[in-house]
Amino acid sequence: MRISDNEVKKILSGTQVSLVEEIVQIGQQSDREADEKLAAQVTEDVLAMGDREEAIADLKARIEAGTYNPTGDEIADAMIRRSIADRIR
Repeated sequence: MRISDNEVKKILSGTQVSLVEEIVQIGQQSDREADEKLAAQVTEDVLAMGDREEAIADLKARIEAGTYNPTGDEIADAMIRRSIADRIR
């Protein structure tokens, strides 16, 4: 499950600053400026995603057609995003 636009807006509004700071602290070994750029890019990408209803309809059609075969990377990505979303709530 993808992080919803509302959850991303909560992060951007500053109501979830502690979570964002925690995520940045996890990557303390790397360059903070690079981390901030990556976080900004990921946020832009999430906001640019299509509507949830469109994604659900597309997935249903692919499942019914037998063409939905997620890779291990896609499954891991979804698990990580879901974990982040659960912590935001």
